[in-house]
Amino acid sequence: MTTNKSAAVSQPNLVLPALETKAIAVQIAFLASAAFLLPALAHATGLPTRVLLPMHWPVVLAGLCYGWRSGLLIGLAAPSLSFLLSGMPPVFVLPAMTVELAAYGLLAGLARQTFGLNTFASSAISLIGGRVVFLTTIFAIGSVSTTFATYLQTSMLPGIPAAIAQFVLLSLAANWWVGREIKK
Repeated sequence: MTTNKSAAVSQPNLVLPALETKAIAVQIAFLASAAFLLPALAHATGLPTRVLLPMHWPVVLAGLCYGWRSGLLIGLAAPSLSFLLSGMPPVFVLPAMTVELAAYGLLAGLARQTFGLNTFASSAISLIGGRVVFLTTIFAIGSVSTTFATYLQTSMLPGIPAAIAQFVLLSLAANWWVGREIKK
C-alpha cells in the first residue's frame, strides 16, 4: 500500500514552541507580569483590579502564543505566586481565581493550538469560559454570601471593558508575535 504524501495538508504553526530558551524567558516574564507586575501597577493607579483584570492579560496571551500547556501552567501558578508575594488576591477568592486563570490559559491554548481557531475566536472562548468557571467555582465553594445577581453586578460587570480590550488587543498581539517569531 502506498501513501499519497501530496494529499497531506501542512497546517501552519499557530503557536510557538514553548521549550526553547527564548520562549521560556518570555513565559517567565508572563508569569512575573501576571503574578506581580501588572497587579502592583493596578494597585498603584488606585483602580480596582476587578476593573483592569491585570492577571488575566498575560495568561491569555501565553495560551494564544505558546499553547494550552503554557497557558494552563501560568494560569495555575500566577494567583498563588501573587498571594505569596503580595497577599493578594484575598484568600476567599484565591481558589476560584486559580481555576479561572488556569481555564483562561487552557482554553485560549486549546482553541488555538488544538482546534486551529483564529486568535479572536480563541480569546472569546477563553474569556467567556474562564468567567463561567470562576462564577461556578466561587458559588460552589461558598466564597461569597451574596446573591448571584448582586455578585455579577458588583464584581463581574466592571471588568467588561477590560475583557473587550483583552479580546481585541491580545488577539492582535498574539497574531503579531507568533507571525514575527515564525518568520525568523
